[in-house]
Amino acid sequence: MRIAVYSGSFNPLHIGHLAIMKHLTYDDGFDMVYLIVSPKNPLKQGISADTGWARYHAARRAVKRHPELQVWVDDIELMMPPPQYTIRTLDALRQREPKNEFTLVIGADNLENIHRWRDFQRILCEYGVAVYPRKGFDIGAIKKQLQEESLASSSAHVLDYQNHNGMNNLNDHLRSAYKIDLLDAPLVEISSTEIREGFSEGKDMSEWLM
Repeated sequence: MRIAVYSGSFNPLHIGHLAIMKHLTYDDGFDMVYLIVSPKNPLKQGISADTGWARYHAARRAVKRHPELQVWVDDIELMMPPPQYTIRTLDALRQREPKNEFTLVIGADNLENIHRWRDFQRILCEYGVAVYPRKGFDIGAIKKQLQEESLASSSAHVLDYQNHNGMNNLNDHLRSAYKIDLLDAPLVEISSTEIREGFSEGKDMSEWLM
């Protein structure tokens, strides 16, 4: 099966997340979405790992309210020791389910900062990413820049390989191009941070919740 791995803090899940999950299963051809509740993003502050299980159970309740979704709320990162690097999660999923094909789902903001991620080259080459739009980010330009980097890196690698090994098995070394799929998903201008801020100000944010 083709599995979309959608990881995040989800504090809380909102209609933007819902729109993306619907798009992944209805329009982009994935068989299932694995919603991975992350206890702590190594690159972000402000979300405590201690709330991980509470967010996981809240996500399960939210998904149950939408039985039409092909979504599984997964606790795999909650069971892993910190830091919860995405590459470790993807490798653990592949080890657990070797017959499935996993693709990481991220926003354009994360794609722009993918160089900060642990083993980001492996993520882009071995698993690939499906990228949804975010306000203020030129998703096409970001992809083009990464592809140019990938091409330059692959070309250097091929030249080095040819110098040492000739042409044998050259095709195996040409398969390392970054796999970046841009999703034509709707752009919803709401974030979990804005919802939490609204709640703290006593506002009714229920219309934005999933």
